[in-house]
Amino acid sequence: MNVRRVAVVGGTTTKFGVRPLTWPELAQEVGAALFRAVPGLRTEDVDSLFVGAAEPERFAFQSHVAPLAAEQMGLRPTRILQRTELACASGQSAIRSAYAAIAAGLSDVAVAVGIEKMNLPSMAEANTSMSCVMDRPWDGPHGATAPPFFAMVAQRHMLEYGTTEEQLAAVSEKNHRFANTNPTAQFHEKTFPREKLRRLPVVAPPLRLGDCSSMTDGAAAVVLVAEERVRAYTDTPAWIRGTGQYSHFHNLANAGSLTDWVGLRLAAREAFGRAGIGPADLDFAEVHDCFSISEIVEYEMFGWCPVGQGGRFAADGQGEIGGPVVVNPRGGLL
Repeated sequence: MNVRRVAVVGGTTTKFGVRPLTWPELAQEVGAALFRAVPGLRTEDVDSLFVGAAEPERFAFQSHVAPLAAEQMGLRPTRILQRTELACASGQSAIRSAYAAIAAGLSDVAVAVGIEKMNLPSMAEANTSMSCVMDRPWDGPHGATAPPFFAMVAQRHMLEYGTTEEQLAAVSEKNHRFANTNPTAQFHEKTFPREKLRRLPVVAPPLRLGDCSSMTDGAAAVVLVAEERVRAYTDTPAWIRGTGQYSHFHNLANAGSLTDWVGLRLAAREAFGRAGIGPADLDFAEVHDCFSISEIVEYEMFGWCPVGQGGRFAADGQGEIGGPVVVNPRGGLL
């Protein structure tokens, strides 16, 4: 089978933060912004829509969100309309699904959109919802929500490799500083020097408030097209050269090591292999910094530093502008 080349020809995001908009209104906002960002794109051009949404049933009290998003964005997909749900990777999964559909010839012009409305329920309800991504019968009774899980990762990384709270704070300080240059970031106008971060309340030891990403409301969307349609929309396409995906565990008992993220390591290897490049070839990267320890482990899994040296990589400013790879220059999730 011939696999078609696929490019991203444009994209946009809304403002992120505690927003008064409903889930459908966020879809309207990101849809309008997307068509402004890609002037040549018409609603009738889009034959497929992939909607990344983690838990709208619990956070926004709305299910069946793919046709809802299509309607609110003014789209009537004629080939594929589907939702992707993969917790934190829901949006990325939407992009990869759109890419795969176009590469396989099932779509020509696809929109991948991620929409989350997380600040509607009470904090107690929101925490319960977040815990639903874990193995509820087994991990749930032990308090397994996101902060305790990543706190265990941080504790283990500290035990095995000597990672410090100062190194965790280096990640948070960098990403908050980068967010000051991104007007759509949740904490765009706030500064968090490292000494301030070290004084913030502890959420789950050793993670403090600044080490944890916040609940947020917002949306982002990109347009992917087949090679033969690219020039109708842009002269500067971003070609997708490689992707990777791997699932290693769900129940914590099956994780093996908390510091060797096998799924990410193998997915990165697949993506680099398909692209024909290596970690050192990247100038910048956007990675999933839901917690500061996540970015530290990801440095290692992507191959930018040896295993166990992610904390030192952060503290030495290797992910900063001027370093070997600029990580999360838009501020990431933190």
